[in-house]
Amino acid sequence: MKGALADASPFAFLSLRFLLAGALLWLVFARRGVAREAIVPGAVLGAFLFGGYAFQTWGLLYTSPSKSAFITGSSVVWVPALLLLRGAKLRKASFAGGLLGLAGIYLLVMPSGIASVNRGDVLTLAGAVSFALHIMLVGDYTRRHSFAHLVPVQIAVAGLLATVAWPIEPLHRLHWTSGLAGAILITAVLATALAFTVQNWAQQFTAPSHTAIIFALEPVFAALTAWVVMDERLGGKAFAGAALVLAGMIVSELWASAAASPVEG
Repeated sequence: MKGALADASPFAFLSLRFLLAGALLWLVFARRGVAREAIVPGAVLGAFLFGGYAFQTWGLLYTSPSKSAFITGSSVVWVPALLLLRGAKLRKASFAGGLLGLAGIYLLVMPSGIASVNRGDVLTLAGAVSFALHIMLVGDYTRRHSFAHLVPVQIAVAGLLATVAWPIEPLHRLHWTSGLAGAILITAVLATALAFTVQNWAQQFTAPSHTAIIFALEPVFAALTAWVVMDERLGGKAFAGAALVLAGMIVSELWASAAASPVEG
């Protein structure tokens, strides 16, 4: 995504990515139609999914891939906080995870004080909150509607919203290159269509706590990839902050998966 933004503006990239992924998912899951009652919930999920990716992709114009990955990953720390606002009864581990995550974000985005915070960090944090809202609502809607109906709708809505936002983007651009085409194909087919499908298939066979740990490792792999591909390195305080965010994600998700109750949904 970071490399693709050199050739395409954020909404142009998101439009192409999600429309392609939505078309693929529609062919796989919705060839026989979508239940009418799943359309509105799917559209709501699509709106928050678009918000998360829009802020994340926009933020990548100004911040590094590894910082973006860890800040975005903090969305799982925000989920317990949002549940608390809804009146859920939370356990001590959720507060511990939240404090670890907040401390990590502070070190990650402000390693040299408030002056080091850039607009990309703030935009990415807004995306993390939107992703957290999406995660929370998925937990609600998948209890009442088929995932096979929700997924195509939400991905298609995210693509349509990006398409609508594309013309009003301040610096909208689209310059076709092999790198951009590759990024669109990889993110649409693998990171969106396939990832959404495999995630829900795999969770039939593995414990929720194991799944949570795997997802919590995503920012670690992003940082390693940025190091290998782009020779990007985190400084001392930023590395400590990343470690705290990862610890907060693991603590928060282990609590959520191992001790979830109906009042938390």
